[in-house]
Amino acid sequence: MIHLKKHVSIAAVIALSSSIFFSCKKDDTTPAGSNTSVPAIYTKIYGATSITNDGTYITIKTQGLPDHKSVYYPTTNALYESYSGTTFGGNTFAKNPNTISTQSLTFKIPVNPTVASTHAATALGPIGVALNGVPLYNQYAGPNNQALTGEVASFDKYYGHPQMTGQYHYHVEPLYLTTVVSTKSGLMGFLLDGFPVYGPEESGTTLVSSDLDAYHGHTHATADYPSGIYHYHFTADAPYMNGNGYYGTAGTVTQ
Repeated sequence: MIHLKKHVSIAAVIALSSSIFFSCKKDDTTPAGSNTSVPAIYTKIYGATSITNDGTYITIKTQGLPDHKSVYYPTTNALYESYSGTTFGGNTFAKNPNTISTQSLTFKIPVNPTVASTHAATALGPIGVALNGVPLYNQYAGPNNQALTGEVASFDKYYGHPQMTGQYHYHVEPLYLTTVVSTKSGLMGFLLDGFPVYGPEESGTTLVSSDLDAYHGHTHATADYPSGIYHYHFTADAPYMNGNGYYGTAGTVTQ
């Protein structure tokens, strides 16, 4: 009888050990870097290398590389394509001397964006991130906040171009996102204040800047936010995506 009890005890220990082992194995199959606390809306940023949430900020890391063809990729890159023709606004394309290169960008945006008491101006450089991980820029050209008039001719066929360090970016409607990845009315990305950016159409209407407020947005329900939220829109007329600064309090970007 004593021998039987010992046998049962040993069997129970083995069963318990196996249960623990297989339970651990199941946990080990969880994808690296997963974070269930990240709101589902941010999973639409498919170009990110990682997205995390510390409860205050969503941190989005990206290499800033467009996932579409461009004349600005090195000729050895599979996404290089020769291009000539017309670009944004019907301008004849004129290539700038820069070449796309890998970046290291970290965007920290508020989990719960709120309207700012003082609306800070946007700076030159990244002011937000598109769904494909490409930085969004404001309506000005460097170095002295000049109008984009002279730069629009250098936009490639998807309306982006790189600056002198090889950072590819969009100032205007990201045509690849609005025509291939999504639609003209779809979500395009987020600005640093955490408010979303949408394409140039809404409810079947093509918007212009006069349809929007001073910050180039408005508040109401969207497909992603049925309860309503402030959001920006791209338009074909200046200021294209953002007006007199951020509507909300901006987070940070490091590069």
